[in-house]
Amino acid sequence: MAPIGLILASEYKLRSRGIGEAIGGGVDTQILLEIGIYGLVALYLYRKFGIRPPRRVTSVLLVLAWVFALYVAMSVLWTPYPQFAAVRAAQLLVTASVCQVVASRATREDMHRLAHVFIGLVVVSVGIGVAMPLPRTPNTQDRFNWLYVHPVTAGIFLGIALLLAFAFLLPGGPPRLWRKSFYVVALVVTGGALVATGTRGAAAGCVVGLAVLLLCSRGPRGRAELLLFALPLGALAALAFSEEIIGFATRGESAEQLESLNSRTDLWTLALDATMKQPIFGNGASSARGLFLEQIGLGGGHNAFVNVIVEGGAVGLVAFSLLCFVTMTFQLSLTRIKEVRAEAALLLSLMAFLLVDAMTADMMAASANVASIWLFLIVAWTCVVSGKPVQRHKRHGDDQVPVATVS
Repeated sequence: MAPIGLILASEYKLRSRGIGEAIGGGVDTQILLEIGIYGLVALYLYRKFGIRPPRRVTSVLLVLAWVFALYVAMSVLWTPYPQFAAVRAAQLLVTASVCQVVASRATREDMHRLAHVFIGLVVVSVGIGVAMPLPRTPNTQDRFNWLYVHPVTAGIFLGIALLLAFAFLLPGGPPRLWRKSFYVVALVVTGGALVATGTRGAAAGCVVGLAVLLLCSRGPRGRAELLLFALPLGALAALAFSEEIIGFATRGESAEQLESLNSRTDLWTLALDATMKQPIFGNGASSARGLFLEQIGLGGGHNAFVNVIVEGGAVGLVAFSLLCFVTMTFQLSLTRIKEVRAEAALLLSLMAFLLVDAMTADMMAASANVASIWLFLIVAWTCVVSGKPVQRHKRHGDDQVPVATVS
């Protein structure tokens, strides 16, 4: 349950800080607790697994995950915010270490249990948000969240949980650990809460993720069902609720706000200027937040690819893009194998969700947040599904007899 601990430490806050305090603010109890939990996870991994050999052959996905994480850590050497960046880089390396252990030692059953824990966590969180609404900023006054989790972040939690619940509910999906009614309740709760957050990127990502899941989870039969039933029903629903959909998409914003995507286009213009100054290696880890705060008052690139090219330059963009592309290629190839098709389709849908959401949110390419941690978890889960056990040998006289390690 180490990944859940990292997610809770990174996102569940009992206080709110101003946007500028992320870079220049002081260290408080909440931050010390977050760093302490990451430290405990790192200590646990070292004491529990040390440098023991892996149970599975190392996948190229794991190598790419480490390449990206190590490059981000190395970019601390030239960032204008070294102290903040060093903490975030260390947290990313701990996340990559968890990914390494999960990818090389976990079973598919372990991943199913983890998914159910996450669904339960999100459903309980929605209950907390309904029962105990806390003060919000003027920009999020009408948007649902819980504790001091930002609605955009809450949308990522809800979208991932919804896709997981839907996958376990589908006929022929991954093995269920709960009754069907529990998954239905989870779908209703997470779907309703996602709409209430007003997070358009997560909602769009969820729609795309559901389409990918339906297309790939049941092979040719699933694609035929989608064309015959899901698309017509979706079109009818869009027509029936057109006003509600338009209201959700516009969120009462002015034409100027919609044209600039809430100042994102202005921010991306600044990002282009910052990239031109350091096109190869970028401005260093966590630099995007500080640079944009100083010039426009918005933290982060509000787009994962913009964020990564500002901070990591062309090298960082290639590393991040390769990780995403190769991961999805692996998952697509696994959907051709009947025994793991449904699980591979779920993982592919989660990647699709994160990438669509990444068009308006930068968390996927950052460190110590739910989107980044789930990116590494998806990589690890893909390795678990596709991995082969390491072949070890025991000596019998002069012969070498291969013995497969049970994973």
